[in-house]
Amino acid sequence: MSLINKGLLVLGWFFCSVAGGSVWAASLEDRDPWEGYNRAVFTFNDTLDFYVLRPAATGYDRIMPNPLQNGVSNFFSNLGEIKTIANSVLQLKLKQAGLDTTRFLVNSTVGLFGFIDIGSRIGLEKHDEDFGQTLGYWGVPSGPYLVLPLFGPNTVRDTSGMVPDYYVSPYRAVHHDLTGYSITALDVLDLRASLLDIEKLVAGDRYTFFRDAYLQRRDFLVSDGALADDFLEDDLLFDDFEDDPADSNEDETF
Repeated sequence: MSLINKGLLVLGWFFCSVAGGSVWAASLEDRDPWEGYNRAVFTFNDTLDFYVLRPAATGYDRIMPNPLQNGVSNFFSNLGEIKTIANSVLQLKLKQAGLDTTRFLVNSTVGLFGFIDIGSRIGLEKHDEDFGQTLGYWGVPSGPYLVLPLFGPNTVRDTSGMVPDYYVSPYRAVHHDLTGYSITALDVLDLRASLLDIEKLVAGDRYTFFRDAYLQRRDFLVSDGALADDFLEDDLLFDDFEDDPADSNEDETF
């Protein structure tokens, strides 16, 4: 999917991520050996977004009623299930693939082609899988951070994964060029509009912000959340270690 600045996808992740993310700052910087080139491409993408995509998304957000906008977002999210199902199978997550398939079928039928997210209402959790994650699952390292023109933040591994994902994309079933471009444009516009409010929270150097958020989010997805779990577990162990038995006894006296 063509996108002026795919880094916007990680905004929600960044603000909901674990507090320990700052510990990874040095290692994240080490994964960006092409920073000079990446910054130049990021500036190009960001400028194009500022003058083209953001104004269009702002207009879309103003004229599109919220219920209809939610329906459009659900529709495109449902189309993304096809890629998720394929990559769940490739990662041997067969139970998850079965649940994702059920979710897709339910939303595509009872949910009116995905406009209504019935799956979430009945407890079918949404997953996010792509071929970049599949390569990571099988041990392929992410490689250096790489910003692509129009597509935005990536890694060498994720860039190579874009090709297989394209071949399982439902957009390939649309053979009418104008229709295909229109659907893609609506998808990008709807996604960009959904991030208008949260984007205001971006602080500091925008390039570093999006790079760190993207790499942390990809690490989290490839490990199926193990990074967060490990961090929280370490936190609990540390708290247990710091507890003074004397304090515990004082509490019992009260």
